[in-house]
Amino acid sequence: MTQYRPSVRWLLICFSLLAVFVVGCHKKPPAPPPPPPAPAPAPAKPTASLSADRTTINKGQSVKLSWTTTDATNVSIAPEVGAVTPQGSTTVSPTDSTTYTLTASGAGGSADSSVHITVSVPPPPPPPKQPTLEEMFLKEVRDAFFDYDKADIRSDAQQVLQQDANFLKNYPEAHVTIEGYCDERGSTEYNLALGQRRANAVKEYLVSLGVPAANLSTISWGKEKQFCTEHNEECWQQNRRGHFTLNKP
Repeated sequence: MTQYRPSVRWLLICFSLLAVFVVGCHKKPPAPPPPPPAPAPAPAKPTASLSADRTTINKGQSVKLSWTTTDATNVSIAPEVGAVTPQGSTTVSPTDSTTYTLTASGAGGSADSSVHITVSVPPPPPPPKQPTLEEMFLKEVRDAFFDYDKADIRSDAQQVLQQDANFLKNYPEAHVTIEGYCDERGSTEYNLALGQRRANAVKEYLVSLGVPAANLSTISWGKEKQFCTEHNEECWQQNRRGHFTLNKP
């Protein structure tokens, strides 16, 4: 019996090791570590939209700007307008053509939108129309009237001719014909001669006032081409005159 004891001990050791191994094989594996948390979503990129109710105006007019944005914490419009709300509208009055830019910024970045306003400058008004020489002549130059059967320059005619002389000296390009007229009384030949004396008297008086003689010519119509055809002194007085006509260039 003594000679089998080592074998028995060895068997016991083997059985013990086998039991430990079996028990070890049936032990639960450790739990896996928890998965890492999902990454936070990236911030949304802002959007921006800017528009105008019209893009062409005349200088002095206004235009309405309107805008919308999303995901923005700071919103502004340049030039001049500055910080604004995320959505809204405003009125601007640019004096020159201008590009307005809306800028929206936030955690996700920035975005912008622009609109160009063209300012039309109207042409200056045309200068006032200057009267023609003929228009000024008709307005400024007056006839000289005479007494019956006379060619003398009356005092009232002297005042009129002084004004006529001022005009003709101021506008030396004006060349005129002095027409002598008479009333209906007397013969045709006599009135032609009287009319010529009246035209010459007017010319000489104007020359004495400084009007160049070369700018003045004379003609007599006598009792032809009557200004008034009634047969009374009031009408006859209108026909006794030295009349001015502007020569065409």
